[in-house]
Amino acid sequence: MRYFIIAGVSALLLVSTATVASAATVTWNTWDTASSGTAGPISVTYNGPAELVTAYPTYTPASSFMDGSIVQNAPVAANNILRITGGTTDLYTLTFSAPVVNPVFAIWSLGGGNTSASFVFDDTPVIIAGGANAEYGGSSFNLAGNTVSGIEGNGTLQFTGTFSSISWTNPQYEYWYGFDVGFQSVAAVPEPSTWAMML
Repeated sequence: MRYFIIAGVSALLLVSTATVASAATVTWNTWDTASSGTAGPISVTYNGPAELVTAYPTYTPASSFMDGSIVQNAPVAANNILRITGGTTDLYTLTFSAPVVNPVFAIWSLGGGNTSASFVFDDTPVIIAGGANAEYGGSSFNLAGNTVSGIEGNGTLQFTGTFSSISWTNPQYEYWYGFDVGFQSVAAVPEPSTWAMML
């Protein structure tokens, strides 16, 4: 009996180690419409006002959107972007077709000129990277609790844990800013044989 318990725990540790080892590579979503996209095996839907902008922005320099450690790869122009303007208290939601682990959220051109804009998330993220964008310059955004704000702010956030959706409000109006989303892995569902081995 002890052998089977040890074997089950060992199998779970191997699965966990494999997940951690590959966690830094992000599968970024590619927006197909203003309300849906695909990220590898996951479908992403968005509920809220937005305009699809294709082949833009460049998401460069890449160092503004990745740190090379937690997030190894920035989104690219081919991922497209959803342009939003904010200015409401409506709740907007991204929904994943299956739970994802440690989703990341790239924001481009948040606020501009003397106008600050923000995302007020339901969950509290951490800043992974930030800096100027190639199109308008700027710098990283600021994080205070669950509120991310900026004046020409750019960068990538991460939500730690397993998520089926991400929700937020955009209370300030600004001509436009945009976002994309990605994930590091899909939440693992233990195989029946793994459960049997543990039992």
